[in-house]
Amino acid sequence: MKTAYLLAAFAPLAGAIVAGLFGRRIGRAGAHWAAIAGVALSFLASMVTLADVLAGNTFNGALYTWSLVGGINFEVGFLIDTLTATMMCVVTSVSLMVHVYTIGYMADDPGYQRFFAYISLFTFSMMMLVMANNFLQLFFGWEAVGLMSYLLIGFWYTRPTAIFANLKAFLVNRVGDFGFVLGIGLVLAYFGSMDYATVFEAAPGQAEETIELLPGLQWSLLTVTCICLFIGAMGKSAQFPLHVWLPDSMEGPTPISALIHAATMVTAGIFMVARMSPLFELSDVALGFVITIGAITALFMGFLGVVQNDIKRVVAYSTLSQLGYMTVALGASAYSVAIFHLMTHAFFKALLFLAAGSVIIGMHHDQDIRNMGGLRRYMPITWITSLIGSLALIGTPFFAGFYSKESIIEAARHANVPGAGFAYFAVVAGVFVTAFYSFRMYFLVFHGKQRWGEAHHGHGADEAHHADADERHAAAAGHDDHHHGLGADETPHESPAVVTVPLMLLAIPSVLIGLYAVKPMLFGDFFKGVIAVSEAHPAMGELAAHFGGWFAMGLHSVATLPFWLAVAGVASAYYCYLVNPALPESLRRRFAGVHRLLVNKYYLDDLNQAVFARGARAIGKGLWKAGDQTLIDGILVNGGARMVAWCASVVRFAQTGFLYHYAIAMIAGVAILLWWFVPLSQR
Repeated sequence: MKTAYLLAAFAPLAGAIVAGLFGRRIGRAGAHWAAIAGVALSFLASMVTLADVLAGNTFNGALYTWSLVGGINFEVGFLIDTLTATMMCVVTSVSLMVHVYTIGYMADDPGYQRFFAYISLFTFSMMMLVMANNFLQLFFGWEAVGLMSYLLIGFWYTRPTAIFANLKAFLVNRVGDFGFVLGIGLVLAYFGSMDYATVFEAAPGQAEETIELLPGLQWSLLTVTCICLFIGAMGKSAQFPLHVWLPDSMEGPTPISALIHAATMVTAGIFMVARMSPLFELSDVALGFVITIGAITALFMGFLGVVQNDIKRVVAYSTLSQLGYMTVALGASAYSVAIFHLMTHAFFKALLFLAAGSVIIGMHHDQDIRNMGGLRRYMPITWITSLIGSLALIGTPFFAGFYSKESIIEAARHANVPGAGFAYFAVVAGVFVTAFYSFRMYFLVFHGKQRWGEAHHGHGADEAHHADADERHAAAAGHDDHHHGLGADETPHESPAVVTVPLMLLAIPSVLIGLYAVKPMLFGDFFKGVIAVSEAHPAMGELAAHFGGWFAMGLHSVATLPFWLAVAGVASAYYCYLVNPALPESLRRRFAGVHRLLVNKYYLDDLNQAVFARGARAIGKGLWKAGDQTLIDGILVNGGARMVAWCASVVRFAQTGFLYHYAIAMIAGVAILLWWFVPLSQR
């Protein structure tokens, strides 16, 4: 099976090398076939690995030792268990669909081969992250996916907005990664190993260990370690307040939005916390921190989705909210539920992103949902797959998202860590918000009157100032994004099969995977021995006690509050945007202050610019002026030179050129030396 592991990890790397280094020689078709073949081979190897793991065969071993420092091995190795195999299948299956979809979406782009090289290299980086059996390799994959995200967000590097977005993503993730490095450093310092198994085995013995962060202030070692590790997850998985990079990352091509920012990279933090469950279970404070951050993200990022008009940004804020749901599950010690939602979300959110891309193609790259309407008649496949994805997202009974989302809500209800009460309120309220913004987008895009070719009205000053990405395109040369939508005499068109077939293939698991996987993943032995849950945390036990099968779970849901909140959200969106379309504008004027707050994204970007960006520049300018110019250049360098010049100017007066002056100076010098040394020698 080691061959399958190696193929799963390194086949995408081979495809990336071929497409990237030899793309000009083999042409566009050669590049995409090389990349697709590498990912397809990785997907098949991942499926074989999952089947082998389900048969009871796991693996934990090193491939080679990278270095040996102070008796500590730094190795590259694989840990293959059910958690790893699940992530491998999710990553490679979604990546394969995105690779195929990219052929149609990027058909006219001059960077075609480069794009395929990047996404294949990203897949390799993600596989190295999820297959790692030690913190060193985890960190390598962690940073590699961050690098590839930077390159892909800024793929259209002639756009100032894209360059700003990828720099923003890079800097925000550095904040999270600083915490992540501190967490890994604490593990190495106190456990003396980077190997997962060794650290997890020793963790209970360190449960009472404390460290002194400040003089006289003792903190639990595991609490500090887990919070530092989770700060890394906050950056990578876009949790409040380190979420600000993800909406702007929509500046990248739509396939990247689906691959990186819906299904894979942003779930790396969720996977990492689930993998570290033996550590997190030993600190209720850390779990309380996790569940609180997740609750804030789930609810307040959902509110922002209500006021977005860029189709990709609506889906982006939906991703933020759903990542918050996963984080709530982690904080409730329902790690298997978080991974279950990660899996279901990967399929239906990738479907929604790719469907959004199909709409953008049909609308000649206009992304403003206010310019759409009635597209179901022109794009039937995109319409029905978008409906399936939206129904899965809002937790419609018997769809994949229902089983995972309902389980998260119940886990939050039964959690007993600090912040659990607020988390339960947030995830329940988030059901209505999710249903409202999801079907707001759906109704505006696919139903109602046709609005393309019209100028939209009623934009507030804040919206004009904070224009969405679709209103500030600066397209890469040769790419279709230089079109700004349909004219009044044009009509949308369905996307080609290379785009619609991945949509149909993703729609299947968006409906079915939940009912097949809910019992084994949550209540069977699927994660036995992989995910640790303390008996002190009752959420999973309560879920198991009330589970009666997938069908009974779906039937029972119609009597629960979340179901009717979802219905209310859909009905509200229907009334506001199809029955009485003047109502949203009336509400916007009546609640102008709230609308302004949401449009400005809680002013977090302005806060970052005013405090952190300007503060960093002010500190840098102060160090430059006071430190570099005044102290180093002014005093040490130039001051030293001036001192030498002054001394020389004084000494030169002794250089008279008269021999008797020099003779007198020599005699005086000898006399001083005799006076100094002779008395000392006689003591």
